[in-house]
Amino acid sequence: MKLGVFMVLFSGRKLEDALDYVAAKGLKAVEIGTGGYPGNAHCNPAELLENETALKNFKNAVESRGLIISALSCHGNPLHPQKAIAKDFHDAFVKTVELAEKLEVPVVNTFSGCPGDHEDAKYPNWPVAPWPNDYQEILDWQWENKVIPYWTEWGKFAADRNVKIGLELHGGFSVHTPGTLLRLREAAGEVIGANLDPSHMWWQGIDPVQAIQILGRAGAIHHFHAKDTSIDPINVNKHGLTDMQSYTNMLDRAWQFRSVGFGHDVKEWADMMSALRLVGYDYVVSIEHEDGLMSVEEGFSKAVDNLKQVLIEEPLGEMWWV
Repeated sequence: MKLGVFMVLFSGRKLEDALDYVAAKGLKAVEIGTGGYPGNAHCNPAELLENETALKNFKNAVESRGLIISALSCHGNPLHPQKAIAKDFHDAFVKTVELAEKLEVPVVNTFSGCPGDHEDAKYPNWPVAPWPNDYQEILDWQWENKVIPYWTEWGKFAADRNVKIGLELHGGFSVHTPGTLLRLREAAGEVIGANLDPSHMWWQGIDPVQAIQILGRAGAIHHFHAKDTSIDPINVNKHGLTDMQSYTNMLDRAWQFRSVGFGHDVKEWADMMSALRLVGYDYVVSIEHEDGLMSVEEGFSKAVDNLKQVLIEEPLGEMWWV
């Protein structure tokens, strides 16, 4: 496996400066934002698709530093019930897939999106309970009329261009657990897989090692994010894991995102790396930073140090008894 980073951390730096910084840390891969929530500070697909020279220079900037692009990321909500909002996210996704094909980047990361509860809705509706029965009716309508049709069509669009779709399992979106990912994958095809981020597993009460086992056995892990979560043992009993308070209210929140090793110890991260290897994942572990208690530089550096202790980089060896 290779250690990488989600470059949105360094959006305030010029691309070349950010790449130099990453390479100096000994990383081998970068995940680059191309629109949607991550923004496109380092990579504007529309511009690169129209300018072969700019495209060549962009590719060379990465490769000349001994790096690969693990994924292009355009996280958004293409199923948003307000058509103008959905169109912006959808267009970013389409352009990103087209650019990934040109750059021979194998994965585009995004969210599944979340629709409203009827055709004329204005806001997404994320049902989280099976009763009253209204919620089940909403969920069935969303999947049958929005989620499956969209990703069946646009999954084929990506597959035709040799690009896989890594959906981040994030609360607030229709695909947010291993089970919902596998449900969509069964309907829309193997082009759909997970951009598995353990931080979102922990706050949903899911063991990331088991999530890796479940998804990995189905060949459904396309990319992996490295971000931690700490759960406050007192606040969680006050607010529950579905704590709706602002992330800035860190003192009272039930949980918060942390840099790798500051929510769960290195042994747990080692278990995840071993589980990834066990199920055949041998791609990139991409560091993401959303730690409100650390600067970008400190959080990134700590994550690099902790992951270098546990990352399995060498190819599988032969067993002496075989």
